[in-house]
Amino acid sequence: MKELSHLSDIYKNYDTFVIDLWGVIHNGVKLNPKAIEAIEQLKKNSKKIVFLSNAPRPSSKVINFLLKMNMDRKFLSNVMTSGEAAMFAINKNRFGKTFYHLGPPRDTSIFEKVKGNKTDLEKCDFILCTGLFDNQENDLGYYRNFLKKYVSKKLVCTNPDLTVHRGNVEELCAGSLAKVFEELGGEVVYFGKPHKEVYEMCFKSNEKVLAIGDNLRTDIKGANNLNIDCLFISEGVHRDEYKDTSELESLLEKYKVNANFFQKEFKW
Repeated sequence: MKELSHLSDIYKNYDTFVIDLWGVIHNGVKLNPKAIEAIEQLKKNSKKIVFLSNAPRPSSKVINFLLKMNMDRKFLSNVMTSGEAAMFAINKNRFGKTFYHLGPPRDTSIFEKVKGNKTDLEKCDFILCTGLFDNQENDLGYYRNFLKKYVSKKLVCTNPDLTVHRGNVEELCAGSLAKVFEELGGEVVYFGKPHKEVYEMCFKSNEKVLAIGDNLRTDIKGANNLNIDCLFISEGVHRDEYKDTSELESLLEKYKVNANFFQKEFKW
């Protein structure tokens, strides 16, 4: 893995840039100015930019979130989320008709078209997991008890991330609940990175792609699964797991992934 001082050194080798949002473009609170400059330059050079996010919401909601952060709309023509991919499947009743929503009220847009099919945990065909309840954001033991009688049902996880940093605060994501469910013996269906289905919505097989992300389990693993080149942003979700860049190779080994390049933060 090579340290990349500037994206400008290699961008000509690629047609398409599949870029993670949280941890690369913003930190949940504000945009990263250096990342925005890199996007601006890619756009000027007529490169295809796809933002791919493990957000448990439809793409339109993520676009609105970015516009509120003052991101320029001209960059947002290709945005795909794990929530969008899951929504397609849910709307087609792929896992059955009725579901129980495990997650906060802010995520209800994912089942807007089929909200009449929402029911309780006893009656549902499957569990739709978008995250943690607002009043139970830290205690995974609570969810272990809550779910243990329902492991015969499938759990559909719309965000495979385990954690995210909002500013400087670490928060648990839906992937942490999915892991609990699997530990209980349940079956989980995942939407989003690193699973192939979501990538097939982003680019065609003949495009030369560089994936850019800060999460080794999802962004970098996903790139490895599709055999595409990738750039690891090291000051994102894994920033507390190493002291200096000499330790990055062993961090990648720990997660059983490979990266072509790394940058501390995404920059041109």
